[in-house]
Parts: sequence; C-alpha cells; structure tokens
Amino acid sequence: MAPPQEDQATGEPPAEGSADQGADASVGRVQAGRPVPSEGRGNGRVIAIANQKGGVGKSTTAVNLGACLAEAGRRILVVDLDPQGNASTGLGIDHTRRTASAYEVLTANLVMQEAIVPTSVDGLWAVPSTIDLAGAEIELVTQFNRESRLARALDGIRSEFDFILLDCPPSLGLLTVNALTAADELIVPIQCEYYALEGLGQLLKNVRLVQQNVNPSLRLTGIVMTMFDGRTKLAEQVVDEVRSYFGPRVYESVIPRSIRLAEAPGFGQPITRYDPSSRGAKAYKALANELLTRPAGDGLDDLALEELSQGPPLVLIPEPSPEPEVSAPAAERPTEVPETVPESPEPRAPVAQPAVRARTAAAKRSRSRSPVEAEHSGSRPGVERSQGVRHQDLTPRPGVKPRPVDEERSADEPEERPEDRAEMEPKIEAPAASEAEPEQKRRRRWPFGKGGSP
Repeated sequence: MAPPQEDQATGEPPAEGSADQGADASVGRVQAGRPVPSEGRGNGRVIAIANQKGGVGKSTTAVNLGACLAEAGRRILVVDLDPQGNASTGLGIDHTRRTASAYEVLTANLVMQEAIVPTSVDGLWAVPSTIDLAGAEIELVTQFNRESRLARALDGIRSEFDFILLDCPPSLGLLTVNALTAADELIVPIQCEYYALEGLGQLLKNVRLVQQNVNPSLRLTGIVMTMFDGRTKLAEQVVDEVRSYFGPRVYESVIPRSIRLAEAPGFGQPITRYDPSSRGAKAYKALANELLTRPAGDGLDDLALEELSQGPPLVLIPEPSPEPEVSAPAAERPTEVPETVPESPEPRAPVAQPAVRARTAAAKRSRSRSPVEAEHSGSRPGVERSQGVRHQDLTPRPGVKPRPVDEERSADEPEERPEDRAEMEPKIEAPAASEAEPEQKRRRRWPFGKGGSP
C-alpha cells in the first residue's frame, strides 16, 4: 500500500485513524454502496453468460453463481443486460432503485460506477436493467464503435472485482455482441432438452466472428447443463450427447430442475439465501468451485471453435425402448368350450322397469283423452308421440318378468315421490370457515398487487 499523502493545506500527514488513512486497506470496504478499489489487484475475470435460446437458465445462473462466488470470499459484479430485468429482480433490486441502469451506460456514456447498486449478499454488487434497454439496439445502430461501448465502460472497474458476470438477453443482437466483445470468457447454459441444442451451432459461429473481428481473446470456458430431470431418459441422452461433442468443456456440475430455484426470485433472494440446503444451492456451489479451480485462460480458442462451428450439427436420436418378445402362435385348433348351464335365479317379486313405468303412464294419458283431442294433437288414442326421447333397452333381465303395459300398479308397491328421489341424492355441505392461517415468515415479492412495486 502506498504511504499516506500529506495534507496540502498543512503539509502534515493525516492523523492516525482518520477517514483518509487506510480507506483502501480492506477489500470489502464500501463507500456510498459502491466498492472501493484496492491497490495491487489485477484485472477481474469478465464472463459472459449467453445463449440465444430463451428460458435455459441464464439469469438464474448469473444470480446464483455470483452469490456462491461472493460467499467464497470473492468480489462479484453482475451486469444485467436483459431488458426483462430478471437478474435484477432475482437480486432483490426494486424498480425504484433503478434510476441509473445499463441503458444509460450504453447510450448516454454514463460512468459505470454511478450505476452500481449493492445487494443483500456481502461482496455482491449489480448493475440493474430496465425495459428502456429494449430500445438500445435501435439507438446504437448509428453510433460509432457500437459493439465496444460496454468494453470501454468496464475498463475503469475491472480492478475492483474478481468476477464480472454479464447476463445476456436471449438473442444475438447488439447487446449480446457488446457482452461478447467486453468478455474474456464465455459460459453457455444449455437446457437438457432437444430444442436447446438446435441453436448452439449458430451461437458458436457468432462467437467465432467476434473472435476474428473485435475480441481475439474470447474463450469458451465451459457449458452448464441446466434443468436436468433425472426421471426422463431424454435428459440423460442430451447430457451424454453434449459431453461427447464438447468433451471436458462441459462442467461436471449439473443444475437440477428444482422448485426452490423457481421460488427464490419471488422473494428477491439467491438460492444460497432462500434455501442453502436445497439441491439447487448445492449444485451452484459445486459449479462455483469448478470455476475457481479452472484456470482463467483455460478455454477453447479460435481454432477449436472454428472446428466445432463447422462440424456436424447436434442430432439427438432417441433410443427406442425394447419391445417384449412375442412367441410364434401355435397351430390353430378348435377349442372346446364347456357348456355351462345357467343357474336358475331365485324367484322374486316382479319389479317394473323405469321405462315400462313411463310407457304405462303415457298409455293412461292417451286413453284418458277423447278422439277429438287425439286428432288435434296428431296422435291416435293409446299411442304416445316421443319427441327427443332416447329409447332405452327394454329387454328384461333374466328371471324378471316385466309387467304388461295395461296392468295396473299393485296396491302394495309404493309410488316413487320427488321427496324420495331428493333423499337418495348425496348432500354436499359447505366446508366450515377455517381459522386464519398464521402470517408467513417470509413475504413473497410479487411484481403487482400488495407488497409489489408499482
């Protein structure tokens, strides 16, 4: 550390314990919520997390990987370059605190230090994003050196952090090109599904173009397999296909599909704070250890990327499940079916079927009408016209003798009443009002409604 400077007014060194002395002695010292640069620190590793396929876990990886590296004692900066701002939300940065964002840094030449905001994790800072960043690509079209604006903005803060993680949008536009130009390394998250493999070849071609034109030092550090579901064979086949194609560039740590990882952004916390003992937290901690143990320059250079980008596309052919072996059918021969004599049912009182009852009632009504009324109604006496009535099977059951149509109801047979039918139907009672549940310990941060930001 350099010796303390003398006071220009008195010409004496500052007093011991003053604010000027030892301001940079501690790496974790913060001024106004921003990191303080320390002498003797080298340039930090700038890593872009990119994939033009959406929903593969780029923002989740940037947030949780940054939190795990910060808990390991590193100083981390997460730059949110996605107009959706999912990484900013996952770190608990409210919209009211996003007065200065990545949009002003790229379009208005704002100093990067002015856009840095602290998070709830010690040693982790972030540059938030807003929806205004969606129009940055249109505004940067006419600008000079539009693909290197982010690289120039990061030049002044590289020495203040150990890792700078760039969360890229799901596209191959100017925002992603700016991230690839400013980065030294590239991490590609791939979802363990077939669709995630289709656009990987195009991404490698764009990385190759960036290496040839603007950033020759860009390296493909590794590939992270995300959203792995061990219950399906497809996920295992995708992992095996990617490992056979990229070899050791694929990290050993595989991020599982976990409900805890999906719940954590709703509370504005990384998985290490929300549930440190979950499978997702353990997987990201293992990924952080692999990133720390792997050398900074250990990655695929331009020649290796050229071979991969020009190689055959990834084609996943699922293995068909083995079919059960079926033996050849034996020679057909007549099979003797033993004759069975049905047992005669016990005699019981004849019971009229519902359809027979309906016909009996219709016959009674038709007989009670006069021939004139029957002629006007378009039917003959003793015949009832059926309109839209579905005919039912009137075949009597074995051992049951149906009652003739003209036979009157016996005196001892009770007549069916609506009250009897209502008693037979099940009664559904409304559930009693349950007591109020106790208030949750943690309150979910919804983007709308109660407890959310406007």
